[in-house]
Amino acid sequence: MTSLNPIRKIFQGVAGRRQMFTLFDRHARRPNRREEGASILYAGEWFEITEAGHDYMLEVLPPLWIRGSIFAMREFMTGSVTSVCFALRINRAIRYFHGYCDLSDGNSVEAMRQAIIERECRPESAMTREERLEHIWSITSEAYRGYACARWPNSVRGQRTVVLQAGAGALFQKLLSDLTDDEISAKLPVQLRHLPTPLAA
Repeated sequence: MTSLNPIRKIFQGVAGRRQMFTLFDRHARRPNRREEGASILYAGEWFEITEAGHDYMLEVLPPLWIRGSIFAMREFMTGSVTSVCFALRINRAIRYFHGYCDLSDGNSVEAMRQAIIERECRPESAMTREERLEHIWSITSEAYRGYACARWPNSVRGQRTVVLQAGAGALFQKLLSDLTDDEISAKLPVQLRHLPTPLAA
């Protein structure tokens, strides 16, 4: 079985303990939370964590399994999707990562491992448009992000939105996917605004 969910980096930098717990369930306020079908939101998401965060995850519960430097959490986030933690040697340093893998796909863990290594071995810092949008979603307070509701056209209901500021301090909602380059730049932390976009392979 091949995963339908793209493997995607959702946070730039190393998430500390507080940020790590926020990132674990950044879809907490999604509409119809109690309904099935949330796996597509989580499966494929990954971000870098600290060694202390990695060790905490290993010690909080006995793992479902351990395979070398990778282990899976016993508690599932949704459906067959659970946390998988990686300790990977990248450019001669051991780094730590958390990802959500759909264990019904026998290739999901290895595909994520390879994707993380490939992404983190780039010779210079760069962020794709998708990574910029995911980072914005990850760092935006829940008070300023949400989902397109009944006021929106049927075709976009349930899609992610963020609050932007118009002239004279007025606020308005816009689909995350529709942000312009200038709006993305304004939403990113200063140190990330001028990172290059990687060239297409």
